Amino acid sequence: MIEVILFGCFLMFVNGDGVADVVLTCDLVEEGVSLGGMGGGALFTRTPATLVLRDVPVGPEESLDTLTPFEPPSVPDPNLLVFETKEIPNADLLLHADCNEQEVMCEISRYSPRGLQDSSDPAYFMVSLNVDALDFSTSLILQTLSVEKDRSTLVQSKLGLPLSQIGTLQTKVIFLVFSNIKSVSTPLRSAVLLDCGFKQEEVPLGPEVGIEWRLQHRGKGRKVFEMKTKLNDTEEATVVEGERKGSSVDVAQVFGQGNVSLSLNKLKVMDEGTYICTVSIGHFHAQQVIQLHIIQPPQVSLSEEKLVLNAKTPKTLSCLCSNYYPLEVQMEWFYLSPTDAEPQVFPDQGSLSSHRQHGDGTYSLSSHLTVSPSVSPGTKITCRVSHLALDAPLHLSLVVESPEPDSYWLFLGFLIITVLFFYQVMK
Repeated sequence: MIEVILFGCFLMFVNGDGVADVVLTCDLVEEGVSLGGMGGGALFTRTPATLVLRDVPVGPEESLDTLTPFEPPSVPDPNLLVFETKEIPNADLLLHADCNEQEVMCEISRYSPRGLQDSSDPAYFMVSLNVDALDFSTSLILQTLSVEKDRSTLVQSKLGLPLSQIGTLQTKVIFLVFSNIKSVSTPLRSAVLLDCGFKQEEVPLGPEVGIEWRLQHRGKGRKVFEMKTKLNDTEEATVVEGERKGSSVDVAQVFGQGNVSLSLNKLKVMDEGTYICTVSIGHFHAQQVIQLHIIQPPQVSLSEEKLVLNAKTPKTLSCLCSNYYPLEVQMEWFYLSPTDAEPQVFPDQGSLSSHRQHGDGTYSLSSHLTVSPSVSPGTKITCRVSHLALDAPLHLSLVVESPEPDSYWLFLGFLIITVLFFYQVMK
Protein backbone atom coordinates (compact mmCIF):
# COMPACT_ATOMS: atom_id res chain seq x y z
CA MET A 1 0.00 0.00 0.00
CA ILE A 2 1.37 3.43 -1.00
CA GLU A 3 1.13 6.15 1.65
CA VAL A 4 -0.16 9.46 0.26
CA ILE A 5 1.39 12.76 1.39
CA LEU A 6 -0.93 15.76 1.71
CA PHE A 7 1.04 18.74 0.43
CA GLY A 8 0.32 22.32 1.44
CA CYS A 9 1.25 24.28 4.55
CA PHE A 10 3.45 21.75 6.37
CA LEU A 11 6.27 22.94 8.62
CA MET A 12 8.65 20.92 10.77
CA PHE A 13 10.59 22.31 13.71
CA VAL A 14 14.07 20.83 13.41
CA ASN A 15 16.07 21.85 16.46
CA GLY A 16 16.50 24.38 19.22
CA ASP A 17 18.23 26.82 16.87
CA GLY A 18 14.81 27.77 15.49
CA VAL A 19 14.67 26.39 11.96
CA ALA A 20 11.81 24.73 10.10
CA ASP A 21 11.03 22.99 6.84
CA VAL A 22 8.62 24.55 4.34
CA VAL A 23 6.76 22.26 1.96
CA LEU A 24 5.34 23.81 -1.22
CA THR A 25 3.02 22.39 -3.84
CA CYS A 26 4.61 22.86 -7.27
CA ASP A 27 4.34 21.85 -10.92
CA LEU A 28 7.06 20.21 -12.98
CA VAL A 29 6.69 22.00 -16.33
CA GLU A 30 7.97 20.23 -19.44
CA GLU A 31 7.78 21.12 -23.10
CA GLY A 32 5.63 18.65 -24.99
CA VAL A 33 4.91 17.86 -28.62
CA SER A 34 3.05 20.40 -30.74
CA LEU A 35 -0.38 19.61 -32.11
CA GLY A 36 -0.16 17.65 -35.37
CA GLY A 37 3.53 17.06 -34.77
CA MET A 38 4.58 20.10 -36.85
CA GLY A 39 3.47 23.63 -37.52
CA GLY A 40 1.69 24.19 -34.21
CA GLY A 41 2.83 25.82 -31.01
CA ALA A 42 4.57 23.62 -28.44
CA LEU A 43 2.45 22.29 -25.60
CA PHE A 44 3.56 22.26 -21.97
CA THR A 45 2.77 19.42 -19.64
CA ARG A 46 2.41 19.88 -15.89
CA THR A 47 3.12 17.15 -13.38
CA PRO A 48 2.41 17.63 -9.65
CA ALA A 49 5.63 18.02 -7.65
CA THR A 50 6.71 19.08 -4.19
CA LEU A 51 9.54 21.35 -3.04
CA VAL A 52 10.89 20.91 0.50
CA LEU A 53 12.89 23.89 1.78
CA ARG A 54 15.06 22.70 4.64
CA ASP A 55 16.32 24.70 7.64
CA VAL A 56 14.31 27.87 7.14
CA PRO A 57 14.98 30.27 10.08
CA VAL A 58 12.03 30.74 12.46
CA GLY A 59 11.65 33.90 14.51
CA PRO A 60 11.39 33.81 18.31
CA GLU A 61 7.77 34.98 18.11
CA GLU A 62 6.80 31.86 16.15
CA SER A 63 4.60 29.45 18.12
CA LEU A 64 5.82 25.88 17.92
CA ASP A 65 2.21 24.71 18.09
CA THR A 66 1.68 25.96 14.53
CA LEU A 67 4.51 23.83 13.10
CA THR A 68 3.29 20.57 11.59
CA PRO A 69 5.88 17.86 10.91
CA PHE A 70 6.65 16.94 7.31
CA GLU A 71 6.65 13.19 7.10
CA PRO A 72 7.92 11.48 3.93
CA PRO A 73 6.23 8.21 2.93
CA SER A 74 7.19 5.27 5.11
CA VAL A 75 7.87 3.44 1.83
CA PRO A 76 9.64 5.68 -0.75
CA ASP A 77 7.63 5.99 -3.97
CA PRO A 78 9.61 6.41 -7.22
CA ASN A 79 6.53 7.93 -8.88
CA LEU A 80 6.46 10.95 -6.57
CA LEU A 81 8.40 14.10 -7.46
CA VAL A 82 9.81 15.55 -4.24
CA PHE A 83 12.71 18.03 -4.51
CA GLU A 84 14.72 18.81 -1.39
CA THR A 85 17.02 21.82 -0.93
CA LYS A 86 18.11 24.45 1.63
CA GLU A 87 19.59 27.93 2.12
CA ILE A 88 17.12 30.09 0.20
CA PRO A 89 17.15 33.82 1.13
CA ASN A 90 13.87 35.20 2.54
CA ALA A 91 12.32 31.72 2.59
CA ASP A 92 10.89 32.56 6.03
CA LEU A 93 8.25 34.62 4.17
CA LEU A 94 6.82 31.32 2.96
CA LEU A 95 6.29 29.81 6.43
CA HIS A 96 2.52 30.37 6.49
CA ALA A 97 1.81 31.62 2.97
CA ASP A 98 -0.41 28.68 1.96
CA CYS A 99 -2.16 28.53 5.31
CA ASN A 100 -2.89 32.29 5.16
CA GLU A 101 -4.53 31.87 1.74
CA GLN A 102 -1.67 33.70 0.01
CA GLU A 103 -1.25 32.15 -3.40
CA VAL A 104 2.20 30.65 -3.91
CA MET A 105 3.24 30.02 -7.50
CA CYS A 106 5.91 27.34 -7.73
CA GLU A 107 7.11 25.98 -11.08
CA ILE A 108 10.04 23.62 -11.65
CA SER A 109 11.61 22.90 -15.03
CA ARG A 110 14.73 21.26 -16.44
CA TYR A 111 17.63 23.66 -16.91
CA SER A 112 20.42 23.35 -19.47
CA PRO A 113 23.51 25.44 -18.63
CA ARG A 114 24.90 27.33 -21.60
CA GLY A 115 27.95 25.69 -23.13
CA LEU A 116 27.59 22.44 -21.19
CA GLN A 117 26.41 19.12 -22.58
CA ASP A 118 23.17 17.76 -21.18
CA SER A 119 23.91 15.36 -18.35
CA SER A 120 22.08 13.61 -15.56
CA ASP A 121 25.07 13.74 -13.20
CA PRO A 122 24.63 16.36 -12.06
CA ALA A 123 21.22 17.47 -13.35
CA TYR A 124 19.99 21.06 -13.13
CA PHE A 125 16.53 22.51 -12.48
CA MET A 126 15.09 26.02 -12.53
CA VAL A 127 12.58 26.86 -9.78
CA SER A 128 10.37 29.95 -10.01
CA LEU A 129 8.73 31.06 -6.75
CA ASN A 130 6.24 33.94 -6.49
CA VAL A 131 3.92 35.18 -3.74
CA ASP A 132 1.80 38.08 -5.00
CA ALA A 133 0.64 39.27 -1.59
CA LEU A 134 4.21 39.46 -0.27
CA ASP A 135 6.07 40.92 -3.25
CA PHE A 136 8.28 37.83 -3.02
CA SER A 137 9.84 36.50 -6.23
CA THR A 138 12.92 34.38 -6.83
CA SER A 139 14.39 32.13 -9.52
CA LEU A 140 16.60 29.32 -8.25
CA ILE A 141 18.94 27.01 -10.11
CA LEU A 142 19.19 23.67 -8.34
CA GLN A 143 21.95 21.11 -8.88
CA THR A 144 21.35 17.51 -7.88
CA LEU A 145 23.66 16.01 -5.27
CA SER A 146 25.50 12.74 -5.73
CA VAL A 147 23.76 9.66 -4.38
CA GLU A 148 25.63 6.47 -3.58
CA LYS A 149 24.04 3.87 -5.80
CA ASP A 150 23.49 0.24 -4.98
CA ARG A 151 20.94 -2.39 -5.85
CA SER A 152 18.39 -0.90 -3.46
CA THR A 153 18.65 2.65 -4.86
CA LEU A 154 15.35 3.85 -6.28
CA VAL A 155 15.23 5.83 -9.53
CA GLN A 156 12.58 8.50 -10.08
CA SER A 157 10.33 7.09 -12.77
CA LYS A 158 9.81 10.31 -14.78
CA LEU A 159 13.24 11.92 -14.52
CA GLY A 160 15.45 8.81 -14.33
CA LEU A 161 17.42 10.28 -11.41
CA PRO A 162 18.49 8.39 -8.26
CA LEU A 163 16.51 9.12 -5.10
CA SER A 164 17.67 9.46 -1.51
CA GLN A 165 16.74 6.85 1.08
CA ILE A 166 13.57 8.80 1.95
CA GLY A 167 12.54 9.08 -1.71
CA THR A 168 13.54 12.71 -2.45
CA LEU A 169 15.70 14.34 -5.10
CA GLN A 170 18.41 15.99 -3.03
CA THR A 171 19.68 19.27 -4.49
CA LYS A 172 21.59 22.42 -3.60
CA VAL A 173 21.01 26.01 -4.70
CA ILE A 174 24.00 27.11 -6.78
CA PHE A 175 22.58 30.37 -8.14
CA LEU A 176 19.52 32.54 -7.67
CA VAL A 177 18.14 35.90 -8.81
CA PHE A 178 15.48 37.58 -6.68
CA SER A 179 13.42 40.74 -6.32
CA ASN A 180 11.50 42.16 -3.37
CA ILE A 181 9.12 44.13 -5.56
CA LYS A 182 7.15 42.96 -8.58
CA SER A 183 5.22 46.12 -9.46
CA VAL A 184 5.78 49.79 -8.75
CA SER A 185 3.82 52.96 -9.64
CA THR A 186 5.83 56.16 -9.87
CA PRO A 187 4.96 59.76 -10.83
CA LEU A 188 6.12 61.29 -14.09
CA ARG A 189 9.50 63.07 -13.97
CA SER A 190 10.45 61.38 -10.67
CA ALA A 191 13.08 58.69 -9.96
CA VAL A 192 12.69 55.00 -9.19
CA LEU A 193 14.84 52.07 -8.05
CA LEU A 194 13.90 48.68 -9.55
CA ASP A 195 14.99 46.01 -7.07
CA CYS A 196 17.00 42.99 -8.28
CA GLY A 197 19.77 40.92 -6.69
CA PHE A 198 21.64 37.63 -6.99
CA LYS A 199 23.46 35.09 -4.88
CA GLN A 200 25.71 32.19 -5.81
CA GLU A 201 27.39 29.35 -3.95
CA GLU A 202 30.66 30.03 -2.17
CA VAL A 203 32.73 28.59 -5.02
CA PRO A 204 32.25 31.14 -7.85
CA LEU A 205 30.45 29.80 -10.91
CA GLY A 206 32.50 32.03 -13.21
CA PRO A 207 35.08 34.85 -13.23
CA GLU A 208 32.66 37.60 -14.26
CA VAL A 209 29.04 38.65 -13.94
CA GLY A 210 26.86 39.99 -16.73
CA ILE A 211 23.87 42.22 -15.96
CA GLU A 212 21.25 43.22 -18.47
CA TRP A 213 18.04 45.21 -18.03
CA ARG A 214 15.52 45.15 -20.88
CA LEU A 215 12.18 46.93 -21.28
CA GLN A 216 9.19 45.29 -22.99
CA HIS A 217 6.10 47.37 -23.74
CA ARG A 218 3.26 46.90 -26.20
CA GLY A 219 5.05 44.23 -28.19
CA LYS A 220 8.33 46.13 -28.50
CA GLY A 221 11.56 45.55 -26.60
CA ARG A 222 14.77 47.49 -26.07
CA LYS A 223 17.88 47.22 -23.97
CA VAL A 224 18.01 49.79 -21.16
CA PHE A 225 21.28 48.93 -19.40
CA GLU A 226 24.09 46.39 -19.69
CA MET A 227 27.16 45.76 -17.57
CA LYS A 228 29.91 43.14 -17.56
CA THR A 229 32.37 43.09 -14.73
CA LYS A 230 35.01 40.85 -13.19
CA LEU A 231 34.20 39.55 -9.73
CA ASN A 232 37.65 40.57 -8.43
CA ASP A 233 36.47 44.18 -7.94
CA THR A 234 38.73 45.82 -10.51
CA GLU A 235 37.18 48.88 -12.10
CA GLU A 236 39.30 48.46 -15.22
CA ALA A 237 37.47 45.21 -15.96
CA THR A 238 34.00 46.81 -15.83
CA VAL A 239 32.18 47.60 -19.07
CA VAL A 240 28.95 49.61 -18.75
CA GLU A 241 26.49 50.47 -21.51
CA GLY A 242 23.55 52.64 -20.52
CA GLU A 243 21.28 52.94 -23.53
CA ARG A 244 18.72 54.91 -21.55
CA LYS A 245 20.08 58.26 -20.36
CA GLY A 246 19.81 58.46 -16.58
CA SER A 247 20.01 54.69 -15.96
CA SER A 248 22.62 53.23 -13.61
CA VAL A 249 23.61 50.29 -11.41
CA ASP A 250 25.84 50.76 -8.35
CA VAL A 251 28.97 48.77 -9.24
CA ALA A 252 30.19 48.70 -5.62
CA GLN A 253 26.97 47.03 -4.46
CA VAL A 254 27.25 44.42 -7.21
CA PHE A 255 30.48 43.19 -5.62
CA GLY A 256 29.57 43.64 -1.98
CA GLN A 257 25.92 42.58 -1.87
CA GLY A 258 25.01 41.09 -5.23
CA ASN A 259 22.70 44.10 -5.68
CA VAL A 260 22.03 44.84 -9.36
CA SER A 261 19.03 47.17 -8.84
CA LEU A 262 18.44 49.64 -11.66
CA SER A 263 18.11 53.36 -10.95
CA LEU A 264 16.09 55.50 -13.39
CA ASN A 265 15.63 59.26 -13.06
CA LYS A 266 13.50 61.85 -14.85
CA LEU A 267 10.91 59.25 -15.74
CA LYS A 268 8.92 59.62 -18.94
CA VAL A 269 5.78 57.90 -20.16
CA MET A 270 7.95 55.89 -22.56
CA ASP A 271 9.72 54.33 -19.53
CA GLU A 272 6.57 52.44 -18.57
CA GLY A 273 6.45 48.69 -19.14
CA THR A 274 7.89 45.31 -18.11
CA TYR A 275 11.52 45.36 -16.98
CA ILE A 276 13.50 42.12 -17.20
CA CYS A 277 16.57 41.82 -14.96
CA THR A 278 18.95 39.11 -16.23
CA VAL A 279 22.07 38.09 -14.30
CA SER A 280 24.61 35.72 -15.88
CA ILE A 281 27.58 34.03 -14.21
CA GLY A 282 29.58 31.37 -16.02
CA HIS A 283 27.24 28.87 -17.65
CA PHE A 284 24.21 30.04 -15.66
CA HIS A 285 21.69 32.84 -15.89
CA ALA A 286 18.33 33.69 -14.31
CA GLN A 287 15.82 36.52 -14.50
CA GLN A 288 13.30 38.57 -12.59
CA VAL A 289 10.42 40.60 -14.02
CA ILE A 290 9.22 43.94 -12.59
CA GLN A 291 6.29 46.06 -13.81
CA LEU A 292 6.82 49.83 -13.85
CA HIS A 293 3.66 51.95 -14.08
CA ILE A 294 3.94 55.69 -14.73
CA ILE A 295 1.21 57.76 -13.10
CA GLN A 296 0.43 61.47 -13.09
CA PRO A 297 -2.57 62.98 -11.25
CA PRO A 298 -4.82 65.33 -13.22
CA GLN A 299 -5.04 69.08 -12.78
CA VAL A 300 -8.74 69.99 -12.51
CA SER A 301 -10.45 73.35 -12.96
CA LEU A 302 -13.89 74.81 -13.74
CA SER A 303 -14.55 77.19 -16.60
CA GLU A 304 -16.46 79.61 -14.34
CA GLU A 305 -15.69 81.05 -10.94
CA LYS A 306 -19.37 81.84 -10.38
CA LEU A 307 -22.54 80.87 -12.21
CA VAL A 308 -25.47 83.28 -12.61
CA LEU A 309 -28.37 81.85 -14.60
CA ASN A 310 -30.46 83.80 -17.07
CA ALA A 311 -34.20 83.29 -16.86
CA LYS A 312 -34.42 82.39 -20.54
CA THR A 313 -31.28 80.60 -21.74
CA PRO A 314 -29.24 77.72 -20.25
CA LYS A 315 -25.54 78.07 -19.55
CA THR A 316 -22.62 75.69 -20.20
CA LEU A 317 -20.28 74.83 -17.34
CA SER A 318 -17.06 73.00 -18.24
CA CYS A 319 -14.81 70.84 -16.05
CA LEU A 320 -11.25 70.75 -17.39
CA CYS A 321 -9.08 67.72 -16.54
CA SER A 322 -5.52 68.07 -17.84
CA ASN A 323 -2.03 66.54 -17.91
CA TYR A 324 -2.84 63.12 -16.42
CA TYR A 325 -1.63 59.59 -17.09
CA PRO A 326 -2.71 56.85 -17.74
CA LEU A 327 -5.62 57.52 -20.11
CA GLU A 328 -8.54 56.19 -18.04
CA VAL A 329 -10.33 58.95 -16.12
CA GLN A 330 -13.91 59.35 -14.86
CA MET A 331 -15.72 62.70 -14.71
CA GLU A 332 -19.15 63.06 -13.04
CA TRP A 333 -21.50 65.93 -12.25
CA PHE A 334 -23.53 66.28 -9.03
CA TYR A 335 -25.88 68.90 -7.64
CA LEU A 336 -27.08 69.73 -4.13
CA SER A 337 -30.12 72.01 -4.02
CA PRO A 338 -30.96 74.06 -0.90
CA THR A 339 -33.74 71.56 -0.10
CA ASP A 340 -31.66 68.36 -0.49
CA ALA A 341 -29.68 66.64 2.24
CA GLU A 342 -27.41 64.62 -0.08
CA PRO A 343 -25.87 65.43 -3.48
CA GLN A 344 -27.70 64.01 -6.50
CA VAL A 345 -26.29 62.86 -9.82
CA PHE A 346 -27.24 65.09 -12.75
CA PRO A 347 -29.57 63.07 -15.00
CA ASP A 348 -27.85 64.53 -18.05
CA GLN A 349 -24.09 64.24 -17.62
CA GLY A 350 -23.41 66.53 -20.56
CA SER A 351 -20.82 65.80 -23.21
CA LEU A 352 -17.14 64.84 -23.24
CA SER A 353 -14.51 66.26 -25.53
CA SER A 354 -12.12 63.96 -27.35
CA HIS A 355 -8.91 63.01 -25.54
CA ARG A 356 -5.94 65.20 -26.27
CA GLN A 357 -2.42 63.80 -25.88
CA HIS A 358 0.43 66.18 -25.10
CA GLY A 359 4.07 65.98 -26.07
CA ASP A 360 5.04 64.42 -22.72
CA GLY A 361 2.51 61.61 -23.22
CA THR A 362 -0.07 62.91 -20.74
CA TYR A 363 -3.73 63.46 -21.63
CA SER A 364 -6.42 66.10 -21.23
CA LEU A 365 -10.21 65.81 -21.30
CA SER A 366 -13.14 68.20 -20.77
CA SER A 367 -16.71 67.59 -19.64
CA HIS A 368 -19.36 70.15 -20.62
CA LEU A 369 -22.57 70.40 -18.58
CA THR A 370 -25.63 72.32 -19.75
CA VAL A 371 -27.24 73.99 -16.70
CA SER A 372 -30.95 74.70 -17.08
CA PRO A 373 -32.39 78.11 -16.02
CA SER A 374 -34.75 76.15 -13.77
CA VAL A 375 -31.91 75.30 -11.37
CA SER A 376 -32.57 77.13 -8.12
CA PRO A 377 -30.17 79.78 -6.81
CA GLY A 378 -28.11 78.36 -3.94
CA THR A 379 -27.70 75.00 -5.70
CA LYS A 380 -24.19 73.59 -5.36
CA ILE A 381 -22.81 72.03 -8.58
CA THR A 382 -19.82 69.67 -8.27
CA CYS A 383 -17.49 68.09 -10.79
CA ARG A 384 -15.96 64.86 -9.42
CA VAL A 385 -12.83 63.40 -11.07
CA SER A 386 -11.55 59.88 -10.36
CA HIS A 387 -8.15 58.67 -11.58
CA LEU A 388 -5.62 55.95 -10.78
CA ALA A 389 -3.03 58.50 -9.64
CA LEU A 390 -5.40 60.02 -7.06
CA ASP A 391 -5.72 58.64 -3.54
CA ALA A 392 -9.31 59.90 -3.51
CA PRO A 393 -11.55 61.61 -6.11
CA LEU A 394 -11.14 65.35 -6.61
CA HIS A 395 -14.19 67.60 -6.13
CA LEU A 396 -14.55 71.10 -7.56
CA SER A 397 -17.75 73.03 -6.78
CA LEU A 398 -19.52 76.34 -7.25
CA VAL A 399 -22.88 77.69 -6.06
CA VAL A 400 -25.52 79.05 -8.45
CA GLU A 401 -26.11 82.71 -7.63
CA SER A 402 -29.32 84.74 -7.90
CA PRO A 403 -29.66 86.69 -11.17
CA GLU A 404 -28.89 90.39 -10.97
CA PRO A 405 -31.66 92.87 -11.99
CA ASP A 406 -31.58 93.96 -15.62
CA SER A 407 -29.41 97.10 -16.04
CA TYR A 408 -32.06 98.79 -18.26
CA TRP A 409 -34.66 98.76 -15.49
CA LEU A 410 -32.07 99.91 -12.98
CA PHE A 411 -31.26 102.91 -15.17
CA LEU A 412 -34.93 103.69 -15.79
CA GLY A 413 -35.71 103.52 -12.06
CA PHE A 414 -32.79 105.80 -11.28
CA LEU A 415 -33.93 108.28 -13.93
CA ILE A 416 -37.50 108.41 -12.58
CA ILE A 417 -36.31 108.93 -9.01
CA THR A 418 -33.99 111.73 -10.16
CA VAL A 419 -36.78 113.52 -12.09
CA LEU A 420 -39.16 113.28 -9.12
CA PHE A 421 -36.47 114.62 -6.81
CA PHE A 422 -35.85 117.75 -8.96
CA TYR A 423 -39.57 118.23 -9.45
CA GLN A 424 -40.06 118.42 -5.70
CA VAL A 425 -37.13 120.80 -5.35
CA MET A 426 -38.45 123.19 -8.03
CA LYS A 427 -41.92 123.47 -6.57
